[in-house]
Amino acid sequence: MSTLLRSVIVASLLISGCASLQPRDPLYVTVAGIEPLQGQGLEMRMTVKLRVQNPNDAPVNYKGAALEMGVQGKTLASGVTNSTGTIPGFGETIIAVPITISAFRMARQFMGMMSGGNFEKIEYEMKGKLSSGLGSTRFVTKGQFDFPRTQPDTTL
Repeated sequence: MSTLLRSVIVASLLISGCASLQPRDPLYVTVAGIEPLQGQGLEMRMTVKLRVQNPNDAPVNYKGAALEMGVQGKTLASGVTNSTGTIPGFGETIIAVPITISAFRMARQFMGMMSGGNFEKIEYEMKGKLSSGLGSTRFVTKGQFDFPRTQPDTTL
């Protein structure tokens, strides 16, 4: 095989490989549902159903998922699943991830909220990844729950 032909083949492989590495928009991930599971001792378990939307034209194949949920800047729950599937381009799917919350994490959250005294809002963060065998697609969702301020009753 001539040197020129080899060079052309290598160049075309590199160009096609680079085209597949174009940046993608991040996945949109929201909680679609929560179902209780049987726990063990000092833990609470549940299945979190994630709605994962792919805003890209290329499908995302996954071979497992990991999830971590935090409240007020501290980890509250975590879980993994070895489920596999494909999120189609410009499509969505539901992925069920069993998570665990230990009694110690619940107590730490409660004590932190009681010592902070701020009940006007609760900040949460959900982060995780979908593994594909060749790498991972990571996601992060943040937000807050706002509670209405209560005004003291001044009418006596």
